[in-house]
Amino acid sequence: MKRNLLTLFLATALLFSCSSDKDDLNQDNNILGSWELTALEIDESTASDDEEFAQDILSFLSAINCSIMTITFNADLSVITENSGNYLEINVNPGGSGLDVPCPTEKDTSVDSYLYEGGVLTYIDEDQVETTVNVEISGTTMRINATELDFANFNDGGVLIFTKR
Repeated sequence: MKRNLLTLFLATALLFSCSSDKDDLNQDNNILGSWELTALEIDESTASDDEEFAQDILSFLSAINCSIMTITFNADLSVITENSGNYLEINVNPGGSGLDVPCPTEKDTSVDSYLYEGGVLTYIDEDQVETTVNVEISGTTMRINATELDFANFNDGGVLIFTKR
């Protein structure tokens, strides 16, 4: 399960750490700013153990103001991604009282490019492979359907929730 949770955060990081050419077609400004991954919404009736575990860990870390991922979209079509998901340490408390998940102190940072138009976010990696996802932004909440990210061991994938900071 630990490996699958890390895969979730790594896959998310890869989505937001690819590069593309800058393009003047980006007219949607509601994506501009810094967005923090704060939740994973899943269907409790059909969710896999991995999805439930990922939701629990992300909820716990968000409750202690620990940011696993922050994505900053700039007007010049650059995007800065800060990801701590690769540095998660998931342990069991010595008394068997639950999980011990300290907030990671290390993070990976990347500066890349993006295109956002009409609710569609597109990244092009260094091999010119495009990753496109539908994004729903309402006020200070951005929702990305994790199913579009094709996570291994995730039935429904759920919805990644980012909050604008």
